[in-house]
Amino acid sequence: MWSVPVALPAVQAEFAVARADASLPFTLTMIGFAFGGVLMGRIADRFGVLTSLLLGTILLGAGYVLAGFATTLWQYALVQGLLVGVGCAATFGPLMADISHWFVRRRGIAVAICAAGNYLAGTLWPTVLQHFIATDGWRATHIGVGLFCAAVMLPLSMALRRHAPLQHATSVPVGSAHGALGLSPNTLQVLLCVAGVACCVAMSMPQVHIVAYCGDLGYGVARGAEMLSLMLAFGIVSRVATGFIADRIGGLRTLLLGSVLQGVALLFYLLFDGLISLYVISAMFGLFQGGIVPSYAIIVREYFLPQEASTRVGLVLMATLFGMALGGWMSGFIFDLTGSYQAAFANGLAWSLLNVAIVLWLLLRPRRRLAHA
Repeated sequence: MWSVPVALPAVQAEFAVARADASLPFTLTMIGFAFGGVLMGRIADRFGVLTSLLLGTILLGAGYVLAGFATTLWQYALVQGLLVGVGCAATFGPLMADISHWFVRRRGIAVAICAAGNYLAGTLWPTVLQHFIATDGWRATHIGVGLFCAAVMLPLSMALRRHAPLQHATSVPVGSAHGALGLSPNTLQVLLCVAGVACCVAMSMPQVHIVAYCGDLGYGVARGAEMLSLMLAFGIVSRVATGFIADRIGGLRTLLLGSVLQGVALLFYLLFDGLISLYVISAMFGLFQGGIVPSYAIIVREYFLPQEASTRVGLVLMATLFGMALGGWMSGFIFDLTGSYQAAFANGLAWSLLNVAIVLWLLLRPRRRLAHA
């Protein structure tokens, strides 16, 4: 999923399109990832995570190979959305939901370590991709990625043949939505989805456009790829640390902490654009926001039944990915309108504040409920 931002300048140049149009493949990838998360989650709930992983690997490998042969931007975007995006989904939500069944006391750190794989990929791949795009072109690079994914992921998937234990599947979580928050499960699901859209519109601005942003500032796209890798490397630290924090203060409070800090980092992007400053802020952004998405998976396991975990996590992650898709396109559109990314950063900050408001309201509900009791 991190290949699209790195390839964005090369794809834009080859197809001679505007920045918003060049952002469309990322948008469709996130939409495919979003719907694919629910689909793969249902498959994992019914047939086990191995089935969803095998299917996802086939889609992912085929998608990258076909993307390398795309002759129009629309072909490239559709392949990214229908194959790459859906294929990626099998390795995120279903894996986090599956690992959550294997742990009770240290569930938060288990989910966080699993989710960190996504950012480990984001740390390693951008500089590798940028090297091969510069030397061999983006088409050959995509074909190579597809072949590599198929060759590596298929045997690795076989390590997950065992079904997760569901001995607690018939029990109601202690913090069920009807109990701790006074909300129906579906109401809480909707609120979490809205919060997920808001936080990830904000999150997508630097992640999708940092490479192009550095190119526009004259620092070069290679510098932007390095910043993306740095951002995601610190995201690994954030995700693991978030697991420890969530095991102690709970998913909702952990989500609030990450959301507030993400807003702070976006504010710094508005204030500083020097080369060294951007490296530092990108590291801060990764450190602040890396644990936000896993927090949603932890919240689902705290407030919903275990046997619904993969589907519920898939729905929330679908919302976060809609946010990434919307934010990636919206930032490009704002850039095309204004000729600058300053308004796009301000837009991201506003969406981050909406996310903070929803999570804060949810946290205050138990206190209000007890106060009226």
